[in-house]
Amino acid sequence: MKSAPFAYYDPRTIGEVVGLLASRENAMILAGGQSLVPMLNLRVVFPDHVIDLNRVAGLDRVELTGDVLRVGAMARQHVLEAHPDVKARAPILTDALRQVGHFQTRSRGTFGGSLCHLDPAAELPGIAALYDATLHVEGTNGRRDIPIADWPQDLMTPNLTSDEVLLAASLSLWPQPHGYAFIEFARRQGDFAIAGVGALLTLNADDVITRCAIIVVGMGARPIRLAAAERLLVGAAPTADAFTAAAATARAYEALSDLHASTSYRQHLASVLTRRALEQAVFRCRELRNVHA
Repeated sequence: MKSAPFAYYDPRTIGEVVGLLASRENAMILAGGQSLVPMLNLRVVFPDHVIDLNRVAGLDRVELTGDVLRVGAMARQHVLEAHPDVKARAPILTDALRQVGHFQTRSRGTFGGSLCHLDPAAELPGIAALYDATLHVEGTNGRRDIPIADWPQDLMTPNLTSDEVLLAASLSLWPQPHGYAFIEFARRQGDFAIAGVGALLTLNADDVITRCAIIVVGMGARPIRLAAAERLLVGAAPTADAFTAAAATARAYEALSDLHASTSYRQHLASVLTRRALEQAVFRCRELRNVHA
């Protein structure tokens, strides 16, 4: 199938984009096109207007300032995957990006496109939640900053009004050394994950967990922070028993049920992957601590 007819726009500035969004009803934004174009061709969506961001200057910038990584909405996923600042300061983002689709899709797909599409199983909204990101948007009423916790409004529905566009996201990075892991389970390489888990943690000189963040994707309409597991682990030794208890908390969350997996299977996967991610994060933290010693 091919898409229904629509008007196409090729703006060069954010002001033009906002003006078009404000003056055109039933408009949609084209970023990387890896989700929107298939949806258009399958006639899942029927916009009257498509506004292309690919020639808007400045939206693809990736900037590290102190402990804040600002990623432009149009930053290509493959650029982020290879970016030296990302590899050095946010290696879990590199890990997660390697599990996003295939090289061909990452060559076109964008960071902001994934955040706005908000597929329940998408890796990048999970990473943004793990880093307590702030999203920067602009509309006819000016700019506003949105905490990632307030970004998902419903299934695949971001906190954007009809005249707003995502500009960038700011990620608050962790100090080095810290442990990290992003593990997911999918039917095939490149498929959307049935469930995925990201973990960050730090250890002190006594090998006690001093800080921890855990995110699960694929379970529900939005990434789930395992706050109960994080509370259990902070101040604890990184033992098998501690990780098993923390991982068990993932089963308490409601999970999607579809043709790929039942609710109980997703809950089981989330628990197993949480334990594995924590084990890998501790291993990496100890390894990096020895390097930095």
